[in-house]
Amino acid sequence: MTPFREPAPSNLDLVFTMFGIQIRVHPLFWLISLLIGVQGRDLNGILSWIITVFVSILIHELGHSFAMRYYGQDSHIVLYSFGGLAIPKPSFGYQRSGPNRHSHYILIALAGPFAGFLLGGLICLIVWALGGVVWINWLYDMFPMPAGYFYGPNQAPNVLVNDFLFVNVFWGLVNLVPVQPLDGGHVSEHLHLIFNPLNGRFHALWLSIFTGVLLAILAFVGLQSIYMSLMFGYLAYRSYQVVRANY
Repeated sequence: MTPFREPAPSNLDLVFTMFGIQIRVHPLFWLISLLIGVQGRDLNGILSWIITVFVSILIHELGHSFAMRYYGQDSHIVLYSFGGLAIPKPSFGYQRSGPNRHSHYILIALAGPFAGFLLGGLICLIVWALGGVVWINWLYDMFPMPAGYFYGPNQAPNVLVNDFLFVNVFWGLVNLVPVQPLDGGHVSEHLHLIFNPLNGRFHALWLSIFTGVLLAILAFVGLQSIYMSLMFGYLAYRSYQVVRANY
């Protein structure tokens, strides 16, 4: 989706095309991925993490782009410091009308996280088919998460498998909370607009503010994750800025 502005092109961008969709990878994408995954990992672990984040976020954004294409809208993808953007043409949405418009936006928003969930499920099937084991683990003693394990001395495949499951399942679930501009925030806004066309966006923004503040506190106190706490706090503040500027 398009939670932030598209970063300006640079000479260090990696540009390629998949399924007729242009994809641009900004150099900050690699740097931020490295900074998030470098702690407690050796070189192989860092490479595993960067590959995982690249493939997973690309699949997520392709899910959005395929959903847009289903509704007749072309898009391109940018991977950058804040993750990824599936960017439609500027006219998207403004020339559409009718009762199904909001449902289109909701399905497009959901297509990204669910593409990741499908990838996570496929990885579990592959682990099981190759003789490994799959079970449900409790992340932070709070969140049920699938985990996979191959028996043997080589732990590199296990690191790769569980990195993929963490990014596609846990990050996907986080992305569904009703905080703007996450995908769950987009879903919340359009659901509010369906039932309350006049004030739906206002109510969705305040839900985003309260949820963001609550999750920032939970992340700091319960999960001891400074990164998640800062992220949700920042997103809550952005929603508050939008309320102040427009209402």
